[in-house]
Amino acid sequence: MKYYCETKSATDLTRKTLALVLAGGEGSRLKDLTRWRAKPAVPFGGKYRIVDFVLSNCVNSGIRKIGVLTQYKSHSLIRHIQRAWSFMRYEVGEFVELLPAQQRVDKDWYKGTADALYQNLDIMRRHTPEYVLVLGGDHIYSMDYSKMLVDHANSGADVTIGCIEVPRMEAKAFGVMSVDENMRITQFAEKPANPDAMPGKPDIALASMGIYIFSTEFLYQKLIEDSDDPNSSRDFGKDIIPSIIEEWNARAFPFVDEEEKPLYWRDVGTIESFWKANLDLCSIEPELNLYDRDWPIWTYQAQMPPAKFTFDDEGRRGEAIDSMVAGGCIISGARIKRSVISSGGRVHSYSHIKDSVLLPRVEVGRNCRIQNAVIDKGTLIPAGTVIGEDPEEDAKRFYVEESSGIVLVTPDMLGQKLHTVR
Repeated sequence: MKYYCETKSATDLTRKTLALVLAGGEGSRLKDLTRWRAKPAVPFGGKYRIVDFVLSNCVNSGIRKIGVLTQYKSHSLIRHIQRAWSFMRYEVGEFVELLPAQQRVDKDWYKGTADALYQNLDIMRRHTPEYVLVLGGDHIYSMDYSKMLVDHANSGADVTIGCIEVPRMEAKAFGVMSVDENMRITQFAEKPANPDAMPGKPDIALASMGIYIFSTEFLYQKLIEDSDDPNSSRDFGKDIIPSIIEEWNARAFPFVDEEEKPLYWRDVGTIESFWKANLDLCSIEPELNLYDRDWPIWTYQAQMPPAKFTFDDEGRRGEAIDSMVAGGCIISGARIKRSVISSGGRVHSYSHIKDSVLLPRVEVGRNCRIQNAVIDKGTLIPAGTVIGEDPEEDAKRFYVEESSGIVLVTPDMLGQKLHTVR
């Protein structure tokens, strides 16, 4: 048996591509999870950070020239990328380069996604790419970008937009593509009240995934025009994409499998969606396969021992059912069900955790009952604490999402002060 991963080798096409990951977003809908960190730096899936998924997609697709644009509370994100992604060799044209907002053009910080690229035009030109792949740093999915790149190059498109098929009326929350039979985009609408359906699929609409492939000179031209437009909000979805639909060749690339069925993609922009996407990983056959040896999700991880489960007494049995428990965890006479327990966690005797997500280094005292919760990194839950059973009581101490009832607990809410980077 082989003990190594076989990712895609770089091709002539991927070597000519520069990937730019937009990782400067505030992520305010994640509430206190992004109080001290950028959204792409939020821990996910037991041992990863959200940004690891898009960066792993790049490396596994054979795209090894990557810039990460940072801005909002970026210290933990920068630290993570330096630790996790320093294995690339610049001498052979491979790198993950950090591009913080640094007022290269004027005295302003990044004013939008398009402006973030405009302020780094000189850096893009220095790498002389033929194609630029623009990606969001805050979505959870596994995608082979090289297939989209081949489609873009063969079609002669000026821009190709990655799209996910969604039920038509659910598409109201997205930017929606109207396309013809050849997948050429005929119209783009941001969060339309009545989304257009796909040809031949009356109940399905094409929603933008925030993934763009541009032919380089075309991108440079559009970024400069957008910067010169005083009425622009400097955003790809709101300004650049709608401005090019009529006169230029813009194509949609649906994110589907060989049977034309939509693949897994999640925007984890709210507490509920973040909670759901984590618990999706606990399914018997999860849609997002973290166990594919040829499509690994790379990350930095401290050297920790294997997870340990102790005690086998009635009512005090260390066990986890339909759950993910990361390295360094000790489940000491506690019961875990349909939950994610992240690296370095401790759950003490007689406690029950159900339908919850515990981020790294959370410690739960004895005789606690926790359900439908997200517990932030480094939180110490006192013995006897009950979370998720009484919304009114929870709301007095924690944040309770109104639509879903999911409870968010952070160290600050419990009067605990962390002195480590989050």
